[in-house]
Parts: sequence; C-alpha cells; structure tokens
Amino acid sequence: MKRTFRTALPLVAGLAAGALLLTACGEGAQGSGGSGGSGGPVKVGLITKTDTNPFFVKMKEGAEGAAQQAGAELTTAAGKFDGDNEGQVTAIENMVASGVKGILITPNDSKAIVPAIEQARKKGVLVIALDSPTDPQDAADALFATDNLKAGELIGRYAKAAMAGKPARIATLDLAPGVAVGQLRHDGFLKGYGIEEGDPAVVCSQDTGGDQAKGQTAMENCLQKAPDINVVYTINEPAALGAYTALKAKGREKDVLIVSVDGGCTGTEAVKSGKIAATSQQYPLLMAAKGVDAVVAYAKDGTKASGYVDTGVTLITDAPAAAVPAKDTAYGLENCWG
Repeated sequence: MKRTFRTALPLVAGLAAGALLLTACGEGAQGSGGSGGSGGPVKVGLITKTDTNPFFVKMKEGAEGAAQQAGAELTTAAGKFDGDNEGQVTAIENMVASGVKGILITPNDSKAIVPAIEQARKKGVLVIALDSPTDPQDAADALFATDNLKAGELIGRYAKAAMAGKPARIATLDLAPGVAVGQLRHDGFLKGYGIEEGDPAVVCSQDTGGDQAKGQTAMENCLQKAPDINVVYTINEPAALGAYTALKAKGREKDVLIVSVDGGCTGTEAVKSGKIAATSQQYPLLMAAKGVDAVVAYAKDGTKASGYVDTGVTLITDAPAAAVPAKDTAYGLENCWG
C-alpha cells in the first residue's frame, strides 16, 4: 500500500460547503491531555483561507486527526474566497467568544488580520499562523510553515540549471499583492535563479490568485507581450496547469520550462507527465497537526509555542539537475495531498 501523509492521521470525511464554515468535531472524545482548565476538552480553532482548495482540505484533515487523537474539540472556519480578510476577522471573534484556547490561521491578508489577532492574544488565546506569516511575523505567537523562500529558491536553482546557460525569457505568474507567501516564493525563485527584481530576463509578471483559469489568462497575456518566453515560474500548480494550457494552444508546451510550488497530487502527476518540470512540495497536514498539538500543550501546562517551525519542503522532479537536491515523482506521489 502506498504510504502517504493521508494515512498519517485519521481521515474525516464530509467537508461542508458554505461562505463561512464553522463546525465542531471531536466532541465527547476525551483523551489524555485533552482537558482544559474547565475540565472539558481543549477547544482549538482552525481558520483557513478557503474550504475548497485541496491544500486547506488536507490542512483541515491534519487538524481533525490531531484533535481526535488528543481528545480536543476542533472548530473550523474558512473565508468565502482567497483574500477574504473580513471573514477571517469574524471567525477569530467568534472563536474567542466560544472559549478556544488557541487559534491556527492561514492569513488571507498578512497585515489586515493583525489587529484581530492582537485582540485574541490579549485575551489569552494562543495564535499560530500556518503556511503564511503575519506581517509582522511576531504578530502571531508562532509560525508553522513551509520555508516559502526556500521553496522558491529550489525551483529557481533548478530552472537555472535546466536552462544550461541558455538566455532566459522569464514569465512570473504570481499570487496577489499583500500576500506574504506569494512574495516569498517569488523572491526565492529570483534568488535561486541568480537575478534580482527588475532584471531584464523577467519579461512578464502577472497575478493569478493561484487560480487555473486566471493562470491561463495570465500566460496568454504574457505570450502576447513576449512570444519568446522560455521559462515560466508559477505561484502554485493550478496556475502552472493554466499556463500549460495556454502554451499548448500556441504549440509551445514542449519548449517552455514550467516550475512551480505546492506538491499536491494533481500537480505531482503533472510533473510525472511532463507538463511541469519540477515543483517544491510542502506538507499542510503536518503544519496543522503540529499546530493542534501545540495548543493542547499550552492548555495542559502553559507551554507556549513561539518563533518559526519549518515543516519541510522537497523539490520533486523526474529530470534532476546537477547540484540541486530532489526526489522523484514516486516519492512525491507517496507524500502528496489533494
């Protein structure tokens, strides 16, 4: 049987749809270390950017499994869309009012969410950012995340090596303004490739929101601006697949190098099939599971998570480049999500 992160913790099916999802799970599951000061289960909140992206679905799965094992009570919430700060603010307020001991959050807006986090912390709630840091990072008690700068740097180094000295005409298909994770990956790619912002090798930059359809449109726009593009960096694999569709329509899919970040199962399959040359794989289930464990520890004995905890990143490709550490797609598919 394939060993995947999906089997690392119990699966919980039945994700509810909705503009702002608030559900409780693990109630009545009393386990060691699961009781808070009132004698009941420790209440933990998880707030993701959306409840539809497979990355956040896997994150929720990790939190559910860890909460079940610890006998904690998990409440989850998600914004209406990627970028919905107001929905996340409301979720924080609701969770604090319900008596959570800690909140795990993937910020939709790294700066705008800070006042709500500060209010929660003033009331004794442990706040841990997952995946995306707050701005400033120390606005939350801790950050459990992929090193997104490193993730970008790995694919930048790979792209540089794969080009083997050929002049690059680069398109960057980014996330959106004000989102730290997108900026970190973008900056990491440039660093890994050995260029700086504003370098003439970057001939087009477009925001995609991490969406496949928007990624296709962005790539079409870039091809109109610079038909000779030969390297495409994408914020995530949906954007990469959108770019591939646009390139294929122009007959360019074989001669343009696409690199990305995430390591979802669909994206890893795209690496295996050759649509994407390489991707940096991250591990959302682990982020959330560690976050729940940290909140339970805080409730038990006051141990307070702090600083940055790196949850790992691995370059996945079946065409390794010299001096760039990587694993193949067999490994990637064993450890993917979505």
